[in-house]
Amino acid sequence: MALRFTRSTSSLRLHNASASRSPIARYHDYVRFSTPEGTGRIPLNNPRVIGVANSRGNRSNQEDFYAFAALSLDPEELRLSLKKFQGVDWDISNVPEAIARQVLFVGIYDGHGGSTVSQFLRQELHGLFESADRSHVPELMAWVKELGGYFRRFKGGVLAPWIKPDSREAKRKLDLEARATLAFFEIDRLLAIEKAAKECGATASVVLLHSLDNPAAPFLASHKLALTVAHVGDTRVLLTAIDGGRVSPMTENHHPDTRIEAHRLRRTLGSGLIMDSFGESRWMGALENTRSLGDLKYKPFGVTPEPEVRSKLLNAGCEYSHLTLVSDGVSSVVSDEEISDLARGARTPREAAQRIVSFASDMASQDNLTAIVVPLAGWGKVTGPDRTKPFREDRLTAMIGMERMQTM
Repeated sequence: MALRFTRSTSSLRLHNASASRSPIARYHDYVRFSTPEGTGRIPLNNPRVIGVANSRGNRSNQEDFYAFAALSLDPEELRLSLKKFQGVDWDISNVPEAIARQVLFVGIYDGHGGSTVSQFLRQELHGLFESADRSHVPELMAWVKELGGYFRRFKGGVLAPWIKPDSREAKRKLDLEARATLAFFEIDRLLAIEKAAKECGATASVVLLHSLDNPAAPFLASHKLALTVAHVGDTRVLLTAIDGGRVSPMTENHHPDTRIEAHRLRRTLGSGLIMDSFGESRWMGALENTRSLGDLKYKPFGVTPEPEVRSKLLNAGCEYSHLTLVSDGVSSVVSDEEISDLARGARTPREAAQRIVSFASDMASQDNLTAIVVPLAGWGKVTGPDRTKPFREDRLTAMIGMERMQTM
Protein backbone atom coordinates (compact mmCIF):
# COMPACT_ATOMS: atom_id res chain seq x y z
CA MET A 1 0.00 0.00 0.00
CA ALA A 2 1.44 3.39 -0.99
CA LEU A 3 1.92 6.26 1.42
CA ARG A 4 -1.03 8.63 1.65
CA PHE A 5 1.04 11.76 1.25
CA THR A 6 -1.56 14.26 2.44
CA ARG A 7 -1.32 12.51 5.80
CA SER A 8 1.95 10.61 5.81
CA THR A 9 4.30 13.51 5.24
CA SER A 10 3.06 15.29 8.35
CA SER A 11 2.86 12.14 10.49
CA LEU A 12 6.34 11.08 9.47
CA ARG A 13 7.74 14.48 10.44
CA LEU A 14 5.94 14.45 13.78
CA HIS A 15 7.26 10.96 14.46
CA ASN A 16 10.82 12.13 13.84
CA ALA A 17 11.92 14.60 16.52
CA SER A 18 14.89 15.86 14.56
CA ALA A 19 12.83 16.57 11.43
CA SER A 20 10.51 18.83 13.41
CA ARG A 21 13.50 21.06 14.18
CA SER A 22 14.32 21.55 10.48
CA PRO A 23 14.31 25.11 9.11
CA ILE A 24 11.77 26.32 6.59
CA ALA A 25 12.50 25.03 3.09
CA ARG A 26 14.20 27.55 0.81
CA TYR A 27 14.41 25.52 -2.38
CA HIS A 28 12.93 26.84 -5.63
CA ASP A 29 11.72 25.62 -9.02
CA TYR A 30 13.98 28.13 -10.78
CA VAL A 31 17.68 29.02 -10.85
CA ARG A 32 19.12 32.51 -10.46
CA PHE A 33 21.95 34.04 -12.49
CA SER A 34 23.70 37.41 -12.60
CA THR A 35 22.66 40.17 -14.99
CA PRO A 36 23.93 43.76 -15.39
CA GLU A 37 20.75 44.88 -13.61
CA GLY A 38 20.99 42.34 -10.77
CA THR A 39 19.73 38.76 -11.12
CA GLY A 40 17.54 36.82 -13.54
CA ARG A 41 15.59 33.57 -13.20
CA ILE A 42 15.23 30.47 -15.37
CA PRO A 43 12.35 28.03 -14.64
CA LEU A 44 13.53 24.44 -14.26
CA ASN A 45 10.40 22.92 -15.76
CA ASN A 46 11.20 24.36 -19.19
CA PRO A 47 12.02 21.41 -21.55
CA ARG A 48 14.99 23.39 -22.84
CA VAL A 49 16.42 23.59 -19.32
CA ILE A 50 15.94 20.00 -18.09
CA GLY A 51 14.55 17.27 -20.34
CA VAL A 52 12.58 14.32 -18.95
CA ALA A 53 10.94 11.30 -20.57
CA ASN A 54 9.47 8.29 -18.82
CA SER A 55 7.22 5.34 -19.57
CA ARG A 56 5.65 2.45 -17.69
CA GLY A 57 7.10 0.12 -20.32
CA ASN A 58 5.50 -3.31 -19.96
CA ARG A 59 4.89 -2.90 -16.22
CA SER A 60 1.39 -2.43 -14.83
CA ASN A 61 2.54 0.35 -12.47
CA GLN A 62 4.97 3.25 -12.67
CA GLU A 63 7.62 2.95 -9.94
CA ASP A 64 10.17 5.36 -11.47
CA PHE A 65 10.04 8.95 -10.20
CA TYR A 66 12.24 12.03 -10.33
CA ALA A 67 12.58 15.53 -8.90
CA PHE A 68 14.60 18.68 -9.46
CA ALA A 69 14.95 21.88 -7.46
CA ALA A 70 17.38 24.70 -6.74
CA LEU A 71 18.55 24.25 -3.15
CA SER A 72 19.93 26.91 -0.82
CA LEU A 73 22.99 25.61 1.05
CA ASP A 74 25.64 27.17 3.27
CA PRO A 75 28.37 28.67 0.97
CA GLU A 76 31.04 27.78 3.52
CA GLU A 77 29.93 24.15 3.33
CA LEU A 78 30.24 24.28 -0.47
CA ARG A 79 33.70 25.82 -0.13
CA LEU A 80 34.78 23.03 2.23
CA SER A 81 33.45 20.41 -0.20
CA LEU A 82 35.45 21.90 -3.07
CA LYS A 83 38.58 21.93 -0.95
CA LYS A 84 38.04 18.33 0.19
CA PHE A 85 37.30 16.82 -3.22
CA GLN A 86 39.17 19.09 -5.64
CA GLY A 87 41.77 20.97 -3.60
CA VAL A 88 40.19 24.26 -4.71
CA ASP A 89 39.78 27.16 -2.28
CA TRP A 90 36.68 28.93 -3.64
CA ASP A 91 36.57 32.68 -3.02
CA ILE A 92 32.97 33.61 -2.16
CA SER A 93 33.68 37.20 -1.08
CA ASN A 94 32.35 38.84 -4.28
CA VAL A 95 29.46 36.47 -4.99
CA PRO A 96 25.90 37.55 -4.02
CA GLU A 97 24.78 35.33 -1.15
CA ALA A 98 21.60 34.04 -2.83
CA ILE A 99 23.64 32.83 -5.81
CA ALA A 100 26.57 31.57 -3.71
CA ARG A 101 24.09 29.35 -1.84
CA GLN A 102 22.43 27.97 -4.99
CA VAL A 103 22.87 24.29 -5.90
CA LEU A 104 20.86 22.49 -8.58
CA PHE A 105 19.49 19.16 -7.31
CA VAL A 106 18.34 16.51 -9.81
CA GLY A 107 17.23 13.10 -8.51
CA ILE A 108 16.11 9.89 -10.21
CA TYR A 109 14.42 7.16 -8.14
CA ASP A 110 13.74 3.61 -9.32
CA GLY A 111 11.29 1.79 -7.07
CA HIS A 112 11.02 -1.97 -6.60
CA GLY A 113 8.38 -4.01 -4.82
CA GLY A 114 6.01 -1.03 -4.99
CA SER A 115 6.12 2.75 -5.39
CA THR A 116 5.95 3.76 -1.70
CA VAL A 117 9.62 4.62 -1.32
CA SER A 118 10.25 6.13 -4.76
CA GLN A 119 7.20 8.40 -4.45
CA PHE A 120 8.35 9.53 -1.02
CA LEU A 121 11.79 10.33 -2.41
CA ARG A 122 10.23 12.42 -5.17
CA GLN A 123 8.40 14.54 -2.61
CA GLU A 124 10.85 14.68 0.27
CA LEU A 125 14.51 13.97 -0.52
CA HIS A 126 15.42 17.41 -1.90
CA GLY A 127 13.84 19.09 1.14
CA LEU A 128 15.60 16.73 3.55
CA PHE A 129 18.86 17.29 1.71
CA GLU A 130 18.54 21.05 2.15
CA SER A 131 17.50 20.88 5.82
CA ALA A 132 19.99 18.20 6.98
CA ASP A 133 21.59 19.38 10.22
CA ARG A 134 24.75 18.03 11.90
CA SER A 135 23.01 18.22 15.29
CA HIS A 136 20.72 15.38 14.14
CA VAL A 137 23.59 12.91 13.71
CA PRO A 138 23.80 11.50 17.30
CA GLU A 139 20.08 10.73 17.43
CA LEU A 140 20.13 9.28 13.92
CA MET A 141 23.12 7.03 14.62
CA ALA A 142 21.44 5.73 17.77
CA TRP A 143 18.51 4.66 15.59
CA VAL A 144 20.87 3.09 13.04
CA LYS A 145 22.41 0.93 15.76
CA GLU A 146 18.91 -0.33 16.62
CA LEU A 147 18.69 -1.88 13.14
CA GLY A 148 21.07 -4.53 14.44
CA GLY A 149 22.97 -7.08 12.39
CA TYR A 150 25.32 -5.37 9.95
CA PHE A 151 24.79 -1.99 11.64
CA ARG A 152 25.91 -3.15 15.11
CA ARG A 153 29.47 -2.68 13.87
CA PHE A 154 28.74 0.42 11.79
CA LYS A 155 30.86 3.34 13.06
CA GLY A 156 29.06 6.09 11.16
CA GLY A 157 31.18 6.31 8.02
CA VAL A 158 31.59 9.94 6.95
CA LEU A 159 29.18 10.97 9.74
CA ALA A 160 31.53 9.70 12.47
CA PRO A 161 32.93 13.20 13.37
CA TRP A 162 29.45 14.40 14.42
CA ILE A 163 28.32 11.41 16.52
CA LYS A 164 29.67 12.85 19.79
CA PRO A 165 28.11 16.32 20.06
CA ASP A 166 30.61 17.59 22.64
CA SER A 167 33.69 16.70 20.62
CA ARG A 168 35.83 19.25 18.81
CA GLU A 169 35.15 17.58 15.46
CA ALA A 170 31.38 17.93 15.93
CA LYS A 171 31.74 21.73 15.56
CA ARG A 172 32.82 21.27 11.93
CA LYS A 173 30.35 22.05 9.17
CA LEU A 174 29.01 19.26 7.01
CA ASP A 175 30.38 18.82 3.51
CA LEU A 176 28.27 17.57 0.59
CA GLU A 177 29.27 13.92 1.12
CA ALA A 178 28.24 14.06 4.79
CA ARG A 179 25.04 15.97 3.92
CA ALA A 180 24.06 13.36 1.33
CA THR A 181 24.76 10.51 3.75
CA LEU A 182 22.74 12.17 6.51
CA ALA A 183 19.79 12.82 4.17
CA PHE A 184 19.76 9.24 2.84
CA PHE A 185 19.80 7.73 6.34
CA GLU A 186 17.07 10.17 7.45
CA ILE A 187 14.86 8.88 4.63
CA ASP A 188 15.09 5.36 6.04
CA ARG A 189 14.34 6.54 9.57
CA LEU A 190 11.26 8.43 8.38
CA LEU A 191 10.07 5.42 6.41
CA ALA A 192 10.55 3.04 9.34
CA ILE A 193 6.96 3.58 10.54
CA GLU A 194 5.52 2.56 7.16
CA LYS A 195 4.84 -1.17 6.85
CA ALA A 196 5.19 -1.06 3.06
CA ALA A 197 8.76 0.27 3.29
CA LYS A 198 9.87 -2.95 4.98
CA GLU A 199 9.11 -4.91 1.81
CA CYS A 200 9.86 -2.37 -0.93
CA GLY A 201 12.58 0.14 -1.69
CA ALA A 202 14.19 2.33 -4.31
CA THR A 203 17.56 2.96 -5.84
CA ALA A 204 18.53 6.60 -6.29
CA SER A 205 21.03 8.86 -8.02
CA VAL A 206 21.28 12.55 -7.10
CA VAL A 207 23.19 15.12 -9.16
CA LEU A 208 24.32 18.39 -7.54
CA LEU A 209 25.56 21.22 -9.76
CA HIS A 210 27.10 24.38 -8.34
CA SER A 211 28.30 27.20 -10.61
CA LEU A 212 31.61 28.85 -9.69
CA ASP A 213 31.41 31.52 -12.39
CA ASN A 214 31.67 35.14 -11.31
CA PRO A 215 29.48 36.85 -12.51
CA ALA A 216 27.31 33.79 -11.89
CA ALA A 217 25.93 31.94 -14.92
CA PRO A 218 23.18 29.29 -14.78
CA PHE A 219 24.40 25.68 -14.82
CA LEU A 220 23.56 25.25 -18.51
CA ALA A 221 25.95 28.08 -19.46
CA SER A 222 28.52 27.88 -16.67
CA HIS A 223 32.18 27.49 -17.66
CA LYS A 224 33.30 26.50 -14.16
CA LEU A 225 30.98 24.02 -12.54
CA ALA A 226 31.27 21.72 -9.51
CA LEU A 227 29.56 18.36 -10.04
CA THR A 228 28.74 16.01 -7.15
CA VAL A 229 26.87 12.71 -7.49
CA ALA A 230 25.39 10.73 -4.57
CA HIS A 231 24.22 7.28 -5.50
CA VAL A 232 22.78 3.98 -4.23
CA GLY A 233 21.80 1.05 -6.44
CA ASP A 234 21.79 0.84 -10.23
CA THR A 235 20.31 4.07 -11.52
CA ARG A 236 23.06 5.70 -13.57
CA VAL A 237 24.57 9.14 -14.17
CA LEU A 238 26.59 9.71 -17.35
CA LEU A 239 28.69 12.76 -18.28
CA THR A 240 29.09 13.37 -22.02
CA ALA A 241 31.99 15.39 -23.45
CA ILE A 242 31.74 17.32 -26.71
CA ASP A 243 34.94 15.59 -27.89
CA GLY A 244 33.46 12.69 -29.85
CA GLY A 245 30.59 12.28 -27.42
CA ARG A 246 32.94 10.47 -25.04
CA VAL A 247 30.99 9.32 -21.98
CA SER A 248 32.22 9.13 -18.37
CA PRO A 249 30.09 7.12 -15.91
CA MET A 250 29.67 8.94 -12.60
CA THR A 251 28.09 5.94 -10.85
CA GLU A 252 28.83 2.25 -10.37
CA ASN A 253 26.09 -0.33 -9.89
CA HIS A 254 25.76 -1.64 -6.34
CA HIS A 255 25.10 -5.28 -7.17
CA PRO A 256 26.18 -8.04 -4.77
CA ASP A 257 28.72 -9.52 -7.19
CA THR A 258 30.57 -6.25 -7.90
CA ARG A 259 34.03 -5.90 -6.37
CA ILE A 260 33.30 -3.10 -3.87
CA GLU A 261 30.01 -4.51 -2.62
CA ALA A 262 31.22 -8.12 -2.45
CA HIS A 263 34.17 -7.02 -0.32
CA ARG A 264 32.01 -4.84 1.97
CA LEU A 265 29.46 -7.56 2.62
CA ARG A 266 31.76 -10.57 2.94
CA ARG A 267 34.03 -8.69 5.33
CA THR A 268 31.19 -8.21 7.82
CA LEU A 269 28.53 -10.82 7.04
CA GLY A 270 30.08 -13.66 5.09
CA SER A 271 28.20 -14.98 2.07
CA GLY A 272 24.57 -14.17 1.32
CA LEU A 273 24.85 -14.26 -2.47
CA ILE A 274 22.39 -16.55 -4.26
CA MET A 275 21.89 -17.07 -7.99
CA ASP A 276 18.28 -17.04 -9.17
CA SER A 277 16.83 -19.32 -11.88
CA PHE A 278 17.91 -16.83 -14.57
CA GLY A 279 21.52 -16.89 -13.39
CA GLU A 280 21.34 -13.38 -11.88
CA SER A 281 22.89 -12.56 -8.50
CA ARG A 282 20.54 -11.79 -5.62
CA TRP A 283 21.55 -10.74 -2.10
CA MET A 284 19.74 -12.89 0.47
CA GLY A 285 18.08 -14.50 -2.55
CA ALA A 286 15.82 -11.46 -3.07
CA LEU A 287 17.57 -8.16 -3.85
CA GLU A 288 19.47 -7.15 -6.97
CA ASN A 289 20.95 -4.09 -5.21
CA THR A 290 22.91 -4.07 -1.96
CA ARG A 291 22.51 -0.31 -1.41
CA SER A 292 19.02 1.18 -1.47
CA LEU A 293 16.51 3.33 0.38
CA GLY A 294 13.69 1.49 2.08
CA ASP A 295 13.99 -2.34 2.02
CA LEU A 296 14.03 -2.03 5.81
CA LYS A 297 13.58 -5.76 6.36
CA TYR A 298 16.98 -6.30 4.77
CA LYS A 299 18.95 -3.55 6.55
CA PRO A 300 20.33 -5.92 9.26
CA PHE A 301 21.72 -8.02 6.39
CA GLY A 302 23.89 -5.22 5.04
CA VAL A 303 21.57 -3.40 2.61
CA THR A 304 22.69 0.14 3.36
CA PRO A 305 21.37 3.60 2.40
CA GLU A 306 24.94 4.94 2.63
CA PRO A 307 25.56 6.64 -0.73
CA GLU A 308 28.69 6.44 -2.81
CA VAL A 309 29.68 10.06 -3.51
CA ARG A 310 31.81 11.22 -6.42
CA SER A 311 32.84 14.73 -7.39
CA LYS A 312 34.31 16.35 -10.49
CA LEU A 313 35.30 19.93 -11.25
CA LEU A 314 34.23 20.90 -14.77
CA ASN A 315 36.89 23.59 -14.99
CA ALA A 316 36.12 24.30 -18.62
CA GLY A 317 32.43 23.56 -18.59
CA CYS A 318 32.04 24.11 -22.32
CA GLU A 319 33.99 20.85 -22.83
CA TYR A 320 30.92 18.91 -21.72
CA SER A 321 27.63 18.60 -23.56
CA HIS A 322 25.23 17.18 -20.99
CA LEU A 323 24.51 14.87 -18.07
CA THR A 324 22.10 11.96 -18.40
CA LEU A 325 20.35 10.17 -15.54
CA VAL A 326 18.64 6.86 -16.38
CA SER A 327 16.81 4.12 -14.53
CA ASP A 328 17.89 0.52 -15.03
CA GLY A 329 14.96 -0.05 -17.36
CA VAL A 330 17.05 1.95 -19.83
CA SER A 331 20.60 0.94 -18.87
CA SER A 332 19.76 -2.79 -18.86
CA VAL A 333 19.16 -2.71 -22.64
CA VAL A 334 21.08 0.38 -23.85
CA SER A 335 24.84 0.89 -23.39
CA ASP A 336 26.37 4.05 -21.96
CA GLU A 337 27.80 4.94 -25.39
CA GLU A 338 24.42 4.47 -27.08
CA ILE A 339 22.72 6.65 -24.46
CA SER A 340 25.29 9.38 -25.12
CA ASP A 341 24.97 9.15 -28.90
CA LEU A 342 21.17 9.13 -28.90
CA ALA A 343 21.23 12.71 -27.59
CA ARG A 344 23.28 13.97 -30.54
CA GLY A 345 21.54 16.60 -32.62
CA ALA A 346 18.48 16.81 -30.37
CA ARG A 347 16.93 20.26 -30.44
CA THR A 348 16.07 20.21 -26.76
CA PRO A 349 17.01 18.13 -23.71
CA ARG A 350 13.45 16.75 -23.67
CA GLU A 351 13.82 15.50 -27.24
CA ALA A 352 17.11 13.84 -26.23
CA ALA A 353 15.43 12.13 -23.26
CA GLN A 354 12.55 10.97 -25.47
CA ARG A 355 14.97 9.42 -27.97
CA ILE A 356 16.67 7.44 -25.20
CA VAL A 357 13.41 6.12 -23.74
CA SER A 358 12.01 5.34 -27.20
CA PHE A 359 15.07 3.29 -28.15
CA ALA A 360 15.01 1.40 -24.85
CA SER A 361 11.35 0.61 -25.48
CA ASP A 362 12.20 -0.64 -28.99
CA MET A 363 14.80 -2.91 -27.37
CA ALA A 364 11.93 -4.59 -25.49
CA SER A 365 12.86 -3.41 -22.01
CA GLN A 366 10.51 -5.05 -19.53
CA ASP A 367 10.89 -2.36 -16.87
CA ASN A 368 9.77 1.22 -16.23
CA LEU A 369 11.84 3.64 -18.31
CA THR A 370 13.12 7.08 -17.28
CA ALA A 371 15.75 9.39 -18.78
CA ILE A 372 16.67 12.90 -17.61
CA VAL A 373 18.99 15.09 -19.71
CA VAL A 374 20.67 18.11 -18.09
CA PRO A 375 22.37 20.40 -20.66
CA LEU A 376 25.76 21.96 -19.93
CA ALA A 377 27.65 24.78 -21.64
CA GLY A 378 28.69 22.53 -24.56
CA TRP A 379 25.13 21.44 -25.36
CA GLY A 380 24.65 20.79 -29.09
CA LYS A 381 28.39 20.90 -29.86
CA VAL A 382 29.32 17.20 -29.83
CA THR A 383 31.95 16.50 -32.50
CA GLY A 384 32.91 13.42 -34.47
CA PRO A 385 30.84 10.57 -35.89
CA ASP A 386 27.96 8.80 -34.17
CA ARG A 387 29.90 5.58 -33.65
CA THR A 388 27.04 3.52 -32.25
CA LYS A 389 24.53 4.40 -35.00
CA PRO A 390 25.25 1.34 -37.22
CA PHE A 391 25.05 -0.94 -34.19
CA ARG A 392 21.75 0.62 -33.07
CA GLU A 393 20.30 0.20 -36.58
CA ASP A 394 21.32 -3.47 -36.62
CA ARG A 395 19.72 -3.99 -33.23
CA LEU A 396 16.48 -2.38 -34.40
CA THR A 397 16.43 -4.60 -37.49
CA ALA A 398 17.01 -7.67 -35.35
CA MET A 399 14.15 -6.67 -33.04
CA ILE A 400 11.79 -6.36 -36.03
CA GLY A 401 12.82 -9.86 -37.09
CA MET A 402 12.11 -11.20 -33.63
CA GLU A 403 8.64 -9.61 -33.64
CA ARG A 404 7.85 -11.28 -36.97
CA MET A 405 8.95 -14.67 -35.64
CA GLN A 406 6.74 -14.22 -32.58
CA THR A 407 3.66 -13.62 -34.79
CA MET A 408 4.25 -16.72 -36.97
